[in-house]
Amino acid sequence: MMTDDLLARHRAVLPSWMPLYYTEPIELVGGSGRRVTDAQGRSYLDFFGGVLTNMIGYDIPEIREAIERQLATGIVHTSTLYLIRQQVELAEKIARRSGIPDARVFFTNSGTEANEAALLVATNHRRSHQILAVRNSYHGRSYAAMGVTGNRNWSASGLNPLQVAWLHSGDRVRGLLARLSDEEQVDAAVEDLREVLATQTAGDVAALIAEPIQGVGGFVHPPDGLFAGWKKVLDEHGILFIADEVQTGWGRTGEHFWGYQAHGVTPDLLTFAKGIGNGFALAGVVGRAEVLESVPAISFSTFGGNPISTAAGNAVLDYLVEHDLQANAARVGAILADGLRSAVGGLDCVAEVRGKGLMLGVEFVQPGTTEPDPALTNRVFEACREGGLLAGKGGLYGNVLRMGPPLTLTEDEAREGLAILVDAIRSAAGVAA
Repeated sequence: MMTDDLLARHRAVLPSWMPLYYTEPIELVGGSGRRVTDAQGRSYLDFFGGVLTNMIGYDIPEIREAIERQLATGIVHTSTLYLIRQQVELAEKIARRSGIPDARVFFTNSGTEANEAALLVATNHRRSHQILAVRNSYHGRSYAAMGVTGNRNWSASGLNPLQVAWLHSGDRVRGLLARLSDEEQVDAAVEDLREVLATQTAGDVAALIAEPIQGVGGFVHPPDGLFAGWKKVLDEHGILFIADEVQTGWGRTGEHFWGYQAHGVTPDLLTFAKGIGNGFALAGVVGRAEVLESVPAISFSTFGGNPISTAAGNAVLDYLVEHDLQANAARVGAILADGLRSAVGGLDCVAEVRGKGLMLGVEFVQPGTTEPDPALTNRVFEACREGGLLAGKGGLYGNVLRMGPPLTLTEDEAREGLAILVDAIRSAAGVAA
């Protein structure tokens, strides 16, 4: 079936608000390592990994064999009304690595569900539906998760079961705190939190939910230490802290296993998803027992943590640790970040090259201004594909090129992708090679 026919069929039966990448959308039909092949036989180096989900890459023998062993038992699903060995083993590993004392783990299918579960237990534990959230954030597509999403492009409904008060993001390009030094920005953000609590809430706030690096928001992140400043204030009021690690977890930032660790704090609840399943639907929330037990009725996830997805999760986590992919993310990510800053960071259309490890973004603006340039971003995006590289887009104004390659990316592949990126940016911006 030709891609044109598939595109017409897609448009005939799927909703228009589901976006498709590229002027000429592509169907991916094969993959190996960090490369994928489309229906026309064109090969691409994948720097977006199914939105940071194919964390180990494609067609990895250890993961495939783990899935095949489980399939061979004849058991794909049992529901959590029965013991699931793979689920218990994975929960033990995640609890140990979470950094949270006396941890419990609840598995779901997606980051949205994980954040919804975290909000459920936090509001129950604190007997309050008041939540602190961060501007430019994204936490999912269900009602409560959308309610704490601070990006209008991704808030499909204004209806909200929560009462939300908003804090400043770590944006360094624009906004009230952008022109401050890191230390001044932390101080100002903490002062802002105190004022928000005093003016916009009834006092008994349940939790603050925050991403260490904002994913959909364009990989914006605050100075290290901000969460510590916030948490000092939260602790004074008994307010819980939820770290949304859906995109930042599992060593992707290179410097730490979890994004929150850059701030020297420990969250009460941590949500995870995406990379742990390497394409299989697997997510969850891990938290202190006294908090996670705050569910006053029966609740379970039919498919969450099923034998197939947790077989994959165990294989993924074991592979990640055995191959020290966190260190690889730091090493290979530095090649990309340093290379981009050196080659295009000085262009007057590039506002910022930012991120950590293998979670990098380039923000494009009208030359010499901070005015977002989504048209240029789209030209770069298309040029990357033409050059054989798949990347992502994001940011509040759609003007950020996002890169989240598999953590198995090699140094040679990083340099190959860097060359394509630099050529795409310079050509789209009309800069001579």
